[in-house]
Amino acid sequence: MSGGLDALSLKEEDVIKFLAASCHQGSTNSDFQMLQYVHGRKPDGIHVINVKKTWEKLLLAARAIAAIENPAEVCVISARPYGQRAVLKFASATGATPIAGRFTPGTFTNQIQAAYREPRLLVVTDPRIDHQPVTEASYVNIPVIAFCNTDSPLRYVDIAIPCNNKGQMAIGTMWWFLAREVLRLRGTISREHPWDVMVDLYFYRDPEEVEKEEQAAREAQKTAAAVTTTSTDDWGAVDPAPAAAATTAAAPAPAATSAAPAPADDWGATGAGSDWGNTTTTTDWAAETS
Repeated sequence: MSGGLDALSLKEEDVIKFLAASCHQGSTNSDFQMLQYVHGRKPDGIHVINVKKTWEKLLLAARAIAAIENPAEVCVISARPYGQRAVLKFASATGATPIAGRFTPGTFTNQIQAAYREPRLLVVTDPRIDHQPVTEASYVNIPVIAFCNTDSPLRYVDIAIPCNNKGQMAIGTMWWFLAREVLRLRGTISREHPWDVMVDLYFYRDPEEVEKEEQAAREAQKTAAAVTTTSTDDWGAVDPAPAAAATTAAAPAPAATSAAPAPADDWGATGAGSDWGNTTTTTDWAAETS
């Protein structure tokens, strides 16, 4: 679907991403309809997918998605855990409607359901795992785009993108490529500059590893806070330098006190020799009267 245009041709950096994420590695089995996308077979029996055909079908799928006027009418589904984060990221980037996890039967056919939807296009991660939405889409004439491995069934699949849909990094890489091409066809991002969204954001993350990373981050934050508290000065502590200076300045004070003349008499000691309470009056009033 590149049509010989240089802008739509497969770049070397894209091929490197395909190979690094093992998007070209199939399985040991192969469906008869998927043989047209197989380039060869390794000595250990694993089929190798033609990356050129993968890129052509990826562009075709991106053109089909970009042709939908309302992005919310594109439904992206992944029941496989490795593709759930990629589906949510794709929906966030392109405005599609994501269904990550278990697909409720009757979502496309039972109008009584609260979760009833009428999408115009369906994109699934694995047609074998997501067989229920693919089957319901065939009942209501919804075209289906699917990431297919060499052993995936192609029944009710309109556009099959041959790739490794079982690898943790391969699924995220394929959804990242599809989101990038859709945004480029819509004109949201330019082909002149690389997309600023890292492909790592589309990879599956183990919840236990995420919890360990968050716990390690909290411990590191606590350690940094403790170090900061220890390094700051205590406002209640006495600085020894000013205290030493004050002691040195106050040292000449005893010399000045000894140089001053001592008082000759102590008024408190004056009354020590005479007792005012023992003073008696010897005046005879009768003798004075006579």
